[in-house]
Amino acid sequence: MGSTRLILNGQVAQLPALRQAVFASRRSGARLEVHVTWEAGDAARLAEQAGRDGMTRVIAGGGDGTVNEVVNGLMRLVRHQRPELGILPLGSANDLAASLGMPMPPGKALAVALTGAARRVDVVRLDERYFLNMTTGGFGAEVTSSTPKSLKRLMGGGAYSLIGALKAWQHRRYPGEIRWAEGRRRADLFVLAMGNGIQSGGGQPLTPEACLDDGLLDILVVRDVASLQDMVSMRRELQTRPVQGAFVEAFRTRWLSYEGRQPLPLTLDGEPMQRRRFSAEVEPSALELVAPAGCPLFSDGREGRGPS
Repeated sequence: MGSTRLILNGQVAQLPALRQAVFASRRSGARLEVHVTWEAGDAARLAEQAGRDGMTRVIAGGGDGTVNEVVNGLMRLVRHQRPELGILPLGSANDLAASLGMPMPPGKALAVALTGAARRVDVVRLDERYFLNMTTGGFGAEVTSSTPKSLKRLMGGGAYSLIGALKAWQHRRYPGEIRWAEGRRRADLFVLAMGNGIQSGGGQPLTPEACLDDGLLDILVVRDVASLQDMVSMRRELQTRPVQGAFVEAFRTRWLSYEGRQPLPLTLDGEPMQRRRFSAEVEPSALELVAPAGCPLFSDGREGRGPS
């Protein structure tokens, strides 16, 4: 086992089960350093420094936002300097960790993050930022950015569903143009999802056929609905994922760009931002990610995939 640095979100650093897991792993022979974040930007800085210090593995201890920040720090390094990435899920949603099949108890999760095999995965660059799991735009991003942190801690992923239900008929439409390698489309957006992973927003499977290592983004476009009948039709199409339906469109592409009339709310792995225009592109095999054996998010475990 090489040298590993655990980058731990400061808000969860004092969890008794976590401390016990760290001490137990050291007693078992793990060469594990623990660095705790204090403010925004610390996780990215610590991840970058871990690569420069020659660490063989970095573990992101926190939620999806902590993982995203660590990924952005690793991507500042040249490829051969980037340590392997493990995940210790300690957030409210843990969308990527759940999709990977990571155990949630800190002791079991830390054991996998320390000793599990790492596999090459794609990373997606959106302008100057990177994401590993998913970026959502429109209504989904509004829900994520408006869900109070205290409610997330209290309800976990269920908080997103509650806020979504409250906001469902107060949403704004976002007129814009989408371009991708194989086409272009103008649409009044309700939801835009760009998935490298499969779920976001506390367990919503927006791009359920996505793989982390296929060199492609899975795209979900949901156009605006004007009535309850439209909403019923849209939900029905979400079950079947047509290549091009009346309200739902699903496809895969290497890159996608967007330009709208107004800023589009976005969340990159749960981190909120706004863009009136952006471009997203896959960087294949950019990181090595630790995943449990039999993880379903890799292309060799997916046969008979959906629309391309």
